[in-house]
Amino acid sequence: MKILYLETSSKNCSVAVSDDEKLLCVCEEVSDNYKQSESLHTYVEWALEGAGLTMKDIEAVSLGKGPGSYTGLRIGAASAKGFCYGLKIPLIAVNSMESMIEPFLDKNYDFIVPLIDARRMEVYTAVYDGKTGKELSSTEAKILDETSFEEFKDKKVIFVGDGAKKAKEIIHLPDAEFRDDIYPSAQYLIKKTLEKIDQKEFEDIAYFEPFYLKDFHGVKKKKSEE
Repeated sequence: MKILYLETSSKNCSVAVSDDEKLLCVCEEVSDNYKQSESLHTYVEWALEGAGLTMKDIEAVSLGKGPGSYTGLRIGAASAKGFCYGLKIPLIAVNSMESMIEPFLDKNYDFIVPLIDARRMEVYTAVYDGKTGKELSSTEAKILDETSFEEFKDKKVIFVGDGAKKAKEIIHLPDAEFRDDIYPSAQYLIKKTLEKIDQKEFEDIAYFEPFYLKDFHGVKKKKSEE
């Protein structure tokens, strides 16, 4: 099955193409300026070209559904829904944090904790088992303080994502690892996407909305005040 993957929830505008579990091509770039609106469709073209395919060959689209950048998620969702509607193919949506933990699974970590930078001392986070990738605590918005994640003080834990930098400065876990250069990437959506396809967990294209978490409400409120 030829699948197109879009991940636009962060500074990393990322597109990938696979044939079942085999990654055929990935095209992505991390930019502080959030280039999704100008780059996404170009990256789709490049990824398809690199995979030796055309859009008509694609049999499903998988989207990193967030949480993350409100604007980035809107752009990714609109593109994914447009592709699926036009080609009459299914849409699969995967929590963007799933792609952040994939490179660190089975690397002898007890826990993997994605941290997506939000406002001030807030992060979007969840906790995953370091071996199986099973979600142990669901995605939430969390205000960081000195006592955050203290339950992991005697565990081998890695914090990944652009929120890891401010976490390292605040929380006191001397044995923890922090990787603030990790962003959601389309190439790591493959495994979870195939699981959802097997279970026929498809989205309703007409009613699908990204996983905004708290960011959605903040942006909407700001617009109404202007």
